[in-house]
Amino acid sequence: MKSKTKARGIAIASVIAAVYVVLTLVSSAFGLSGGGVQIRLSEALTVLPVFTPYAIPGLFAGCILSNILTGCALWDIILGSLTTLFAAVLTYLLRKFKFICLVPPIILNSIVIPLILINVYSANGALWYFMLTVISGQFISCGILGYLLKNSFNKHNIFNKI
Repeated sequence: MKSKTKARGIAIASVIAAVYVVLTLVSSAFGLSGGGVQIRLSEALTVLPVFTPYAIPGLFAGCILSNILTGCALWDIILGSLTTLFAAVLTYLLRKFKFICLVPPIILNSIVIPLILINVYSANGALWYFMLTVISGQFISCGILGYLLKNSFNKHNIFNKI
């Protein structure tokens, strides 16, 4: 019985990672993840630890693969993926709080990503500007789309059926 549960968890994490990668590539193909306010559709999936702890490794693996496939710098791959991992853990820990559970990826990414943009990619601009643009994109991806995804999954009992 334990091996069946473990296999199920690995399968769930793998599907989440794969969907994260596909949504990141779609965002990139449509130019949503470049420019001023970046909207990674895959970031809406950061709400999934509310439903299952298997989302934590799934999001982490998906972020690593996405960052590699989209040609990110090594420090971006490492720090961005660790930020996603930490945000996923916090989301899981805050899963009982309706809106607060959506906050960790928004806040953590709005702190870490601007520092990566400036220090890794040598982006020209003020830290506050990058924080503002990242938090705007994260609010759309994690806050709005994540909230809609969370409500849809709750309404249709998605994870109860898996």
